[in-house]
Amino acid sequence: MRFYYDSIYWIILIPVLLLSLYAQIKVSSSFRRYSRERNRRGVTGAQAAYAVLKAHGIHDVAIRSCRGELTDHYDPRDNAIYLSEPVYNAATVAAVGVAAHEAGHAVQYAMGYGPVRLRTAIIPVTQFGSKFAFIALMLGLALYSQPMFGLGIILFGATTLFQLVTLPVEFDASARALGTIDGTGLLEEEERQGAKKVLTAAALTYVAALLMSLLQLLRYLLIFAGRDNRRR
Repeated sequence: MRFYYDSIYWIILIPVLLLSLYAQIKVSSSFRRYSRERNRRGVTGAQAAYAVLKAHGIHDVAIRSCRGELTDHYDPRDNAIYLSEPVYNAATVAAVGVAAHEAGHAVQYAMGYGPVRLRTAIIPVTQFGSKFAFIALMLGLALYSQPMFGLGIILFGATTLFQLVTLPVEFDASARALGTIDGTGLLEEEERQGAKKVLTAAALTYVAALLMSLLQLLRYLLIFAGRDNRRR
C-alpha cells in the first residue's frame, strides 16, 4: 500500500514540477519581451501605478523605487508601492502591467477586500509555520512521535492555506489593473494584450506553488495515516 501511494505521488509530482518550471520560464520570458516594448503613450510604471490609485480615489499611497528585478510589491505596513528599477521609470508595456497590478493590491487594502484581509490575518501563523513545520515533521519522523508529526502537518497546512488565499488576491489585483488600463487608456489594445500575458504568467507561478504545496501536504497526511495504522 505504501508503494502504491508513493507511486501515485511521483506520478502527480512530475507534471506539477514541469508546470512550476514552465511558469518560471514564462514569467521571465514574458517580462523580458515586453520590457523591450515601449508603450506608445510613454507611460512609466510609476505613472501607471498613480493612475490606478487615482482612478479609485486613493491619494495616500506612496510610490517608491526599489532595487532588483521582479521585486515589485505593495507593503501595507508603510502603505507604499515599491517598483523595481526596470519598472519604476520605464515606459514599457511590462512596466505598466506590473505597476498597475501592484497598485491593484493597494486598492484591495483601501477597499477592505475580503481575501486580502484574511491573508493579512493569517500571516503571523504562516510565518511561524514556515519556520517550524519542517522541524516538527523531521522530529516526528525521527522520534516516531505522531503528535509531533501531526503538529508539523498543521503548521505546514497553514502555509498551504496562505497560498490558497493568495490566489484570489493575485487574480483580483490583475483584474483591477487591466480594468483600469482599459478605463484610462494607459495602453493600446495590442499593448494591453502584452501586459495581460505578463500578469497571466505571474499568476501561473502562484498556481504552481499552490499545487506543489497541496501535493506535499497530501503526502504528509498519507504518511501520518500509514504510521497510525501500523501502531494499531
